[in-house]
Amino acid sequence: MKLPKFLLGDNTDHPDDIFIIHTGFPQFIINLVDDEIEWLEDLSGENEAELTEEMNNLVKLSSEFYDREMERYEA
Repeated sequence: MKLPKFLLGDNTDHPDDIFIIHTGFPQFIINLVDDEIEWLEDLSGENEAELTEEMNNLVKLSSEFYDREMERYEA
């Protein structure tokens, strides 16, 4: 099975939160309400500068993914 790069998730225990799951490296879940990130893998030993740059890009892409999905729901 080929997974999409991002998945939209929700949970009735957290009705106001918006979760985006990133399935590629590095795997994480971000809550777009407060930009809190939960890492799903160990990133020790990774180049911190490269990882920071990549994470900034992935957070931006996560938000763009969410906006695109919401536009599709409204259509």
